[in-house]
Amino acid sequence: MPTFTPPVRDMAFVIEEIGALDRISTLPGYEEATPDLVSAVLEEAGRFGAGVLAPLNPVGDREGCVLEGDKVRLPTGFADAYRRFVEVGWNAVPFDPDFGGQGLPWLVATAVQEIWHAANMSFGLIPMLTQGAVELLSAHGTADQKALYLEQLVSGAWTGTMNLTEPGAGSDVGALRTRAVRDGDHYRITGQKIFITAGEHDAAENIIHLVLARLPDAPAGAKGISLFVVPKFLVNPDGSLGKRNDVSCIKLEHKMGIHGSPTCVMAFGEDEGAIGTLVGRENQGLALMFTMMNNARLAVGLQGVAIAERAAQKAIAYARERVQGIGPGRDAPGPIIHHPDVRRTLMTQRALVEAGRALTYFTASRLDIARHAADKAERAAAHALADLLIPVVKSWGTANGVQVADMAVQVFGGMGFVEETGVAQHLRDARIAPIYEGTNGIQALDLIGRKLIRDQGEAMGGLLAEIRRTEADLAESGGEGLERLRLELAAASTLCAETVAWV
Repeated sequence: MPTFTPPVRDMAFVIEEIGALDRISTLPGYEEATPDLVSAVLEEAGRFGAGVLAPLNPVGDREGCVLEGDKVRLPTGFADAYRRFVEVGWNAVPFDPDFGGQGLPWLVATAVQEIWHAANMSFGLIPMLTQGAVELLSAHGTADQKALYLEQLVSGAWTGTMNLTEPGAGSDVGALRTRAVRDGDHYRITGQKIFITAGEHDAAENIIHLVLARLPDAPAGAKGISLFVVPKFLVNPDGSLGKRNDVSCIKLEHKMGIHGSPTCVMAFGEDEGAIGTLVGRENQGLALMFTMMNNARLAVGLQGVAIAERAAQKAIAYARERVQGIGPGRDAPGPIIHHPDVRRTLMTQRALVEAGRALTYFTASRLDIARHAADKAERAAAHALADLLIPVVKSWGTANGVQVADMAVQVFGGMGFVEETGVAQHLRDARIAPIYEGTNGIQALDLIGRKLIRDQGEAMGGLLAEIRRTEADLAESGGEGLERLRLELAAASTLCAETVAWV
C-alpha cells in the first residue's frame, strides 16, 4: 500500500478557486505568488513530505521520545530530517524577508503545512509552534527581542514553544502560579508548566520559550498575567549563545498518540531562577499570547484536515486491494470498494476532507488580506471574518479528523484494529487535536461569547450574505443536483441566521 501521496492538485485547486489566489497575488509583497510558483512549491513540499517525513511516521510511533537526564532524544531520523527541513528553507515560507523569510502568503504556507502534518503529525508540531512564536514576536516583541530571536526562529535554526498550562490550572489560564520577579532589566521565572510541545529536543541548538507568569504585585486572575521570552540558552548581544538558562524538561508524558512529539513537563527556576525578558507590558500577557494561540488554533484545525487526508488515502487504497464478498451487479468476489456501505464511508471521508481544506484555506486567505490589503475597511472586514472562522476551523476540522480516521479503521475492519496496518496510529494521533489549543467546547464559547456578541453578529452577517449569494448562483446554474445542494445550503444558512439573531 502507498504510504502517502500529497494531494497537490486538490490543494492547488482550493488555493486558486476558494482562496482566490488571483486576489492574494495582487496584495503588496505577494506579487510573485503566481499559480506556477505555487504549484512548484507544492510539488517540492510534497516530495519532501512523502520522501522524508512520511517514512519516519511509524518510526516515531514505535520508538517515541526518550528523556536522558535533562535532554530529550527524538526518534531515529527526526533530528536529521528537521535539519534538512531547515536547510532547504521550509520553515521560512510565510515570514518577513527582512528576517530571512520567503514572504509567501499564509494561504500557500497553510497548504505546505498540511503536507507536513499529513506526512508526519508529530514532526509537524515542531515548526507549527515555531511559526506561532515568530508571529507573536513579530507583532509584540521589542526591537532587541526581534534582533536577537527572529532570524533564527524564522530559519528554524531555533525552535519556539508556548508555555501556558500548569498542573493546577489547565484551561483556566488565570489560575496559573508560575512567578516572575523583577531583577534589573530582566525577570527571574520560577514554576512548572505541563504539556509543552517540543519543550526539549535534540533537533535545534536553542529553544525559545514563550512563558506566561505572574508578578508578585499583579492583580488576581487573567488580568495579572505577563508574558516572557525565556531561552534555553541565553543569547549574547552579538547573537551567540551564552550559558544554559535555568529551565529544563523533568518528565516526558506517555501519550495515546503523537509519540514522536516530545510533550514535556518543564521546570523553570529550580536553582537561581530562569532569566526572561518581558514581552509588551506587565499584566498584559494573556492578550498578547492570543496572537500565538490563534495561529496555533488555525494550524490545529489544519492538522485535523491533514490527518483525515492521510487516513482517507489509506482507507481508499485498502478498499481497492481487499477482496471480500460479491458486490452488487457482480458475479464473483472482488474488492470491498464495490460494496455500497464501504463506498458511502469513503465518499463521506472525501467530502469531509475537501470541505475542511476549503474552509481552512479560505480562512488563511482572509489573514493575508487582513495584513496586506491597501484598503483599511477591507483589512478590517477580512480580520473580523478570520477571527470568526478560526474557532470553527479548529473545532470542526479536528472533529472531522477524528471521525475520518475512525472511519478508516472501520474500512479496514479487524485489520484496522491491529497496529501493523498503520491506520490505528492516525486515529490515536488525531484524538489530541480536539483537546489542545483550547478544547472544542472552549472554541464554542469563543465563537459565541467573543466573536458573535462582540460585534453584534456583524461579521457573521457578512458571511451569511456571501452564502446567500452562493445560493443565488446555484439557482441560476440549474440542474437537479445543484438544486438539491441549494436547498440544503438555504436550510442551513436560515438556521444559522435564526441562531445568530437569538444569541
